[in-house]
Amino acid sequence: MVTYIDAMTAPMKNTGAIRIYGADAFEGMRKACQLTARCLDAIWPLVKPGVTTDAIDKFVLEFGLDHGALPATLNYRGYRKASCTSINHVVCHGIPDDKPLREGDIVNVDVTFIVDGWHGDSSRMYPVGEVKRAAERLMEVTYRSLMLGIQAVKPGARTGAIGHAIQTYAEAERCSVVRDFCGHGLGQLFHDAPNILHYGQPNDGPELREGMIFTIEPMINLGRPHVKVLSDGWTAVTRDRSLSAQYEHAIGVTATGCEIFTLSPGGLDTPGLTM
Repeated sequence: MVTYIDAMTAPMKNTGAIRIYGADAFEGMRKACQLTARCLDAIWPLVKPGVTTDAIDKFVLEFGLDHGALPATLNYRGYRKASCTSINHVVCHGIPDDKPLREGDIVNVDVTFIVDGWHGDSSRMYPVGEVKRAAERLMEVTYRSLMLGIQAVKPGARTGAIGHAIQTYAEAERCSVVRDFCGHGLGQLFHDAPNILHYGQPNDGPELREGMIFTIEPMINLGRPHVKVLSDGWTAVTRDRSLSAQYEHAIGVTATGCEIFTLSPGGLDTPGLTM
């Protein structure tokens, strides 16, 4: 049984009920999400061979603090970094460290800033120098999967329509969809109901209603979809060590479709860019 609740009167914890937000919440999300998008724009010149993911993470932390925001991942369930940086066969939740990026790597940087209590959550892929065509194509397929999922969002549709659009396209491109992780409700909580699966059938899942806010963040693999989590408890990798890519937007359901809160102000959120 799916329950929908007015976000203004709901308790500040994930109860499994789906929050319905109003205009003030959408404005708060725009502010938080645009700061995150601006940070992801500013990261582009940093991503080059020899740069460490620790250096990128330090930039994210300082960018947030300089703009009055806190990174949501910092000290979240024991996580000690301001961002996640997932390289090559790392699917998600890669921990920044002092290992330098290498020519031909692809890296996902996932940032969530808290601004006035609202969470702006987004991630993008960055090529490190010249990358192989297979890696470039994977990023293109993953980005297209995300955008097709977003196009499926409208009141009256179900969350399964999002996953169906993503899965149908990605698998037709001979890629696989990771099933171990999903998108999630967002707002004044970092992770909330509903879960947004990146696979499924159009009639699966809760009905989408105006005022819902959530992320769509497909992880697409060149090989098989299976993943494992390493001993650090965070880093998820492909079991077959095939390349993985992810793009993430935070959106709000509107009367006619949806608003993408995390669009790049510089038009830099599409794959294949070089700086």
